[in-house]
Amino acid sequence: MSLYGLFCAVTVGLGGFVFGYDASVISGAIGLVRADFSLSDWEAGFLVGAPTLAAVLASVAAGTVADLIGRKKVLLVIAFLYVLSGVACVLAPNYGALVAARFIGGLAFASLILAPVYIAEISPAAARGRLVSINQLNIVVGFSAAYFANYGLLRLSASHLEWVGRVGLDVAAWRWMLGAEMVPAAMFFLLLFLIPESPRWLIVRGRVDRGTAIIARLLPEQSDGERAALIDEIKATAHSHEPPFRERLVQLLAPAVRAALLIGLIVGVAQQITGVNSVYFYAPVIFEQSGVGTNAAFAQAIWVGIINVIFTVVAMMFIDRWGRKPLLIVGLAGVFVSMAACAWGFGHASYRLDRSAVERLAPMVETRSLAPLIDRPFANDVEFKRALRDTIGTARARTAESALIQAAIQINPVLVLLGILGFVASFAVSLGPVMWVMFSEIFPNRLRGLAISVVGVVNSAVSFLVQVVFPWELSTVGAAWTFMIYGLFALAGLWLVVLLVPETRGRSLEQLEDDFARRVSTSRT
Repeated sequence: MSLYGLFCAVTVGLGGFVFGYDASVISGAIGLVRADFSLSDWEAGFLVGAPTLAAVLASVAAGTVADLIGRKKVLLVIAFLYVLSGVACVLAPNYGALVAARFIGGLAFASLILAPVYIAEISPAAARGRLVSINQLNIVVGFSAAYFANYGLLRLSASHLEWVGRVGLDVAAWRWMLGAEMVPAAMFFLLLFLIPESPRWLIVRGRVDRGTAIIARLLPEQSDGERAALIDEIKATAHSHEPPFRERLVQLLAPAVRAALLIGLIVGVAQQITGVNSVYFYAPVIFEQSGVGTNAAFAQAIWVGIINVIFTVVAMMFIDRWGRKPLLIVGLAGVFVSMAACAWGFGHASYRLDRSAVERLAPMVETRSLAPLIDRPFANDVEFKRALRDTIGTARARTAESALIQAAIQINPVLVLLGILGFVASFAVSLGPVMWVMFSEIFPNRLRGLAISVVGVVNSAVSFLVQVVFPWELSTVGAAWTFMIYGLFALAGLWLVVLLVPETRGRSLEQLEDDFARRVSTSRT
């Protein structure tokens, strides 16, 4: 592939960086916002999940609109929405306005659907997995950047430097955390003007000359005959007219496409229901539950970003060598083991406040109010948190929760840390990049945008539910059962992948379409 083609893939993948930052920066901001606006568990969960709810709606339209007007135009709209969301977050005067600002950013999450499609459509089959994975690499780099930014801004906000007070960083660090995405979002928007429209989309729409010229520029290493054969394959899968939306939905459920749709749904649901966005979007909260304290929790969250980047690179190195299915199997098995380790760690934790620990909490909590809890043992986090709320009130218990847990808990925090990092590594080497690569491969050219919209809606809906429910789960069923549930979902996903998901490595998009059609014909006979 030419340097020009690599530039196009990296440029579109920059949207993944903006998404990664936008999505995970809330992990550091949520505690500060919660304190400023006195949010309940459900309000906090909805603030975290608002962008994903918007992504459900955006996913409905993104693929269809991209099929109608082109990939590039929709990507430009997406980049503008990211910029607008960053500005709105900085200026948000209250909880409702902040939810609305994050909802706007969530509409831009449609980049998760369109970026892999665009990159797949400009890539040669032999390198498609690695190139599509550029988007996933940018996502996890964005995650990591957000964790570093959160930690750095948290430390600055407590530094008492004169300029920190002048810009309001000391009292509203979360505004700086959320607003920083405007810089990469603006770069993404401007760079998109330098890339071409997808040549496959142009050819399917009848603009063969333009599409042919772009393919020649993207794939200069191929001979004229190889490029001509590729163009003939694309033409063979195209229709001379765009069917009505209802007719295209019917086509999506036709036997020749239904198998691909089922595989997309299996992988799409497994990616989210195993808890990835609970870990990414609540990482400091999770580490606080292990008793390390707020500053250490933010520092440990940085390791989530670093491990994420490292193992995404590993996935990119091997996705076209080993294939998609082996990575999914290894990753899902690792997710189960890692979640089981977290469940074991929290399940064997105990809680007891002694008098010396209570005295150290004096600047934060009225120590006399904690007298009924001194030397009283608790077998799990649910009982301990309930006793705190009953004793000192919900608001004060929530504000001082991290310090109170740190003072009372008896746990092996290293086991929890290793479990979380093992989960991140397992996800990053499998479900993270592989899902989007497979989505860009398994659906036919004429229905790819619509099909990815459908599975994207389901993926985003499951993600939204996981994010919204997580704070309630921690308070109601506890950390141990929360992580065990994720592990059991991973085990179910592993079984379905082994049983039903085929390998797609090394085949052109048009060849994969023919393969699914032949599988249906064979099953009927």
